[in-house]
Amino acid sequence: MTLNLTQYLESIRSHARLELSDEAVVMSELEAHIEDKLQELTNSGMSKEEATETCLNQMGNTKSIARQIYEAYSQGSWKQVLLASLPHFLFGLLFVLNWWHYPGWISIVLVLILAATVYGWCHGKPTWVFPWLGYTLLPVLIVGLMLLYLPRGWSFLALPVYFPLALWWLIRIITLTIKRDWLFSSLMLLPLPIIIGWILAISPSGKFSEESLQRLYNYAPWIGLSFMGLALTIAVFIRLRQRWLRVSLLAASSLPTLSLIVYYSTGHLINLVFLGLLIIMWGVLLVPLLMERRLKNKKAISGRYGEKGSSTVPTA
Repeated sequence: MTLNLTQYLESIRSHARLELSDEAVVMSELEAHIEDKLQELTNSGMSKEEATETCLNQMGNTKSIARQIYEAYSQGSWKQVLLASLPHFLFGLLFVLNWWHYPGWISIVLVLILAATVYGWCHGKPTWVFPWLGYTLLPVLIVGLMLLYLPRGWSFLALPVYFPLALWWLIRIITLTIKRDWLFSSLMLLPLPIIIGWILAISPSGKFSEESLQRLYNYAPWIGLSFMGLALTIAVFIRLRQRWLRVSLLAASSLPTLSLIVYYSTGHLINLVFLGLLIIMWGVLLVPLLMERRLKNKKAISGRYGEKGSSTVPTA
């Protein structure tokens, strides 16, 4: 197969963003179709170069083909819906049933989350694993909150070390997930603005007192329902076929919950807290997209330099 055809197929594969279980079959069928078409054109008297150019023109734009493939294969099964929404449901259940103050139940949920994440990551990174992966970032957030309880001098020393490490870990996780699809990185980070919003509502200073604990008891059912809402969002996301609908769903999914959090915790809706949470919510959506584009640009530039370098190597 010529370089043009290889690049053509690679472009389709990249934009189609298929599950690994589907990718090999779909790309193999597409390659076989192209080879059959090339054979037909060369048998009609065309040269190999002419046949390749004609075949690519007849096939059409790679992004258009990839979009059709994506819509044909992107819809998840009901089993995937259950698996993807389960972590949000379990986390919400802790608060709906007021089990959040029992270390045993929290430990069971965290172990389940870790086990499901490791299993899914080691078995081809299916779509359902990314919501689970988001909750593995909770220990990083908890460590940051615990540092606030250190004596003032120690806190000033620890936080400048913690923030770069936490940011590095977050960027590392996002980088690994956007190789699959930047939308799944956003899916992973989806609970982040809601968790931050509830923390600010319960304890604006970040430190928990008796008053904060009482607020947590009062807000617990609403916290649980907000995560149940996330579970529903994930279920709809998995069943949608069109990519633009998925993007729109994620862009608007946390808005009702954040509005509720800000209104009941501050008494009015429009304020700096609400603006900050909106920035976080849309940052969750846009940062993975920007990172993916940057990585693709770097890869394209390095690829071009690699081709130039190989073309200057003298032949014997």
